[in-house]
Amino acid sequence: MTKKKKRKPSHNKISNLTNTILSILKKDRNQSFNYKQIAAKLGVNDASSRNQIIKTLSKLAAKEEIEQVDRGKFKIINNTEYHTGIFDATQKGSGYVICDAFEDDVYIASNNVNKALNGDEVELYVYKRRKKGKLEGEITNIIKRAKTEYVGVIQIHEKKNFAFVVVDGNKMYKDIFVPINKTNKAEDGDKVLVSLEDWPERSDSPNGKVLKVLGKPGEHNTEIHSILADYGLPYEFPHEVEAYANNIDLEIKPEEIAKRRDMRKDLTFTIDPKDAKDFDDALSFKILDNGLYEVGIHIADVSHYLKEGTVLDDEAYERATSVYLVDRVVPMLPEILSNGACSLRPHEEKYTFSAVFQLNDKAEIKNEWFGRTVTYSDARFAYEEAQAIIENNATLNKADVINTINKIDTTIPAEVSLTGKEYKTNPEVAQATLKLDELAKIMRGKRMRSGAISFDKVEVKFNLDEEANPVGVFFKTSKDANKLIEEFMLLANRKVSEFIGKQKPQKTFVYRVHDEPDESKLAALQGVVSQFGHKLKFNSRDTIAASLNKLLVDVQGKKEQNLVDTLAIRTMSKAEYTTDNIGHYGLAFDYYSHFTSPIRRYPDVMAHRLLQRYLDGEKTANAEVYEEKCKHSSNMEYLATKAERDSIKYMQIRFMQDHQDEEFLGVISGVTDWGIYVEIISNKCEGMVRTRDIKDDYYEFDQDQFALIGKETKNMYQLGDEVIVKVKQADLVKRHLDFDLIGKVED
Repeated sequence: MTKKKKRKPSHNKISNLTNTILSILKKDRNQSFNYKQIAAKLGVNDASSRNQIIKTLSKLAAKEEIEQVDRGKFKIINNTEYHTGIFDATQKGSGYVICDAFEDDVYIASNNVNKALNGDEVELYVYKRRKKGKLEGEITNIIKRAKTEYVGVIQIHEKKNFAFVVVDGNKMYKDIFVPINKTNKAEDGDKVLVSLEDWPERSDSPNGKVLKVLGKPGEHNTEIHSILADYGLPYEFPHEVEAYANNIDLEIKPEEIAKRRDMRKDLTFTIDPKDAKDFDDALSFKILDNGLYEVGIHIADVSHYLKEGTVLDDEAYERATSVYLVDRVVPMLPEILSNGACSLRPHEEKYTFSAVFQLNDKAEIKNEWFGRTVTYSDARFAYEEAQAIIENNATLNKADVINTINKIDTTIPAEVSLTGKEYKTNPEVAQATLKLDELAKIMRGKRMRSGAISFDKVEVKFNLDEEANPVGVFFKTSKDANKLIEEFMLLANRKVSEFIGKQKPQKTFVYRVHDEPDESKLAALQGVVSQFGHKLKFNSRDTIAASLNKLLVDVQGKKEQNLVDTLAIRTMSKAEYTTDNIGHYGLAFDYYSHFTSPIRRYPDVMAHRLLQRYLDGEKTANAEVYEEKCKHSSNMEYLATKAERDSIKYMQIRFMQDHQDEEFLGVISGVTDWGIYVEIISNKCEGMVRTRDIKDDYYEFDQDQFALIGKETKNMYQLGDEVIVKVKQADLVKRHLDFDLIGKVED
């Protein structure tokens, strides 16, 4: 009989055990642990490891870093002040916590991150010492993950029975481990959506599973779906939501018309982009016997179809907004509603929610009415058509309008004439457009004098072929026709908000608010614009607004316009939805809400419901419930905006891939110690020239001058300088554009 060998005891020393135990206890400061529980968290169960844990616990208790609260049970001693903040990760795994308690961000070394990921809300404590002049701390607890789903490329190791997902972007410092049975049939190299499942105590990487295979990297639909997935945005409706929408009764019924103000006989029309498919607003116009002008702002009555407590409403709330990508719209509502029943299409009767005003020639409001209506759209115009009517400057005299119709025909490009020349058969529409433009200009003038800030930033648009390839770039600017619609939408939004906001006792409502600009950001803007010879005055709220408006006018048509427009917008606080009204700084309104786009924004639907509730004499709604909905809507708007920007960046890179042999004139739009950002003047595409690729000297970053300066030659590449660049690399997957610097344009 063979004698059984005794197993030798393990004497492997557990590395960094003291700090690991402290981290475990700090993470759950209100809970006590015995050595067995700590061993389980560490994934060890041999006698040697248990003895090491017991000894370390005793030493920490003797040093009064932890305390024994019960026999063999220990917890951390809370003798440190803890703070909360948002973790901003770097590619190397270190990062900073943005924390209200400190002016400066708190540096977190990679060994003190403790599994926090970019954007997480974390708890931390800050060391008393400062390292290299920086505050430094340690993350002790993850309060809330910023996200649990990531987009990346899967690398499958079939022989080893596992895979890793390399996450897109440079903020994720760890790959995600995926067992082979959780790869969801993904093939090596596929782009996938992966869910974070857990992150074991002693594991170097988090564990995950593949939720969806998005396709092959670089393919158009793969990259667009990846952008949406990265922000948790859907690109299709669940079957049950589509089925519910398709079963809604869309008929315009006499019994429903009887409950509403019938405005079908009033001259009504829409003005929208030439490629618009949903029309959620229309204007009506008539001259009253008393000489006043009655203007109706008619908005699709989405709330008539979107009933609370239904799967359709739940889906609309979750989405909270439509997402406008370069090649497509991801709508908040199914197409049968967004492009059908709720769209104010020409020559169709529609249920609407309206704000109706009587104004005099000075655009002063003499009467106002709010409520549900039924309307009929007489005509649909593209902005270009309305602009042609305005630019031909016909008078309000009907005969003069008819006499100028032929001139209008020659002004409108054939490709944007949408209505079969309806202004020719219905000159009253042209007449109304001219008067509305006149009133809008008066209202805009009043706003600007009250301190409103005029942001008319140029929008980059792409001409796409049938395969969604970018074949050209054009810039969208706001003209009189755009501003006409904008002013009347602002009027409705402001007056609805004011109507409810001034009621006593106070009523819960959804406001769109905008705080005053951040002083430090204004100072930074001053530093940038001074490089171009511009000055700002910050003496008071009025001088800030006037100064910013002057700046925005002064830069029009200049090389620095897009840069200054972008930076000026960034100085502004972010507009958001809330039940706590603080006014809207940028528009210079004391009361403001979103009421005019319920097809594409859920807060507008909430505003409609609340307005009707109060028109019906019901008591105020629950503020806490609506505040939570406001926060969700603001967050979804933020994600949608980021997705929209990413899609523009993606399309710019696709466009530049076909122009790799060309040289472009650009302006330096940003300077960092690792390179200069250059924006091409002709198409607004922005890329980077890396410092290491500028070979004629060793360049150092001068923060005060916003410049890279050559150590030997003293050559300077400064913010706003014009340079010639050529595409070095256009990487669709990483969405990064690199330039080679050809040279600087000397004055």
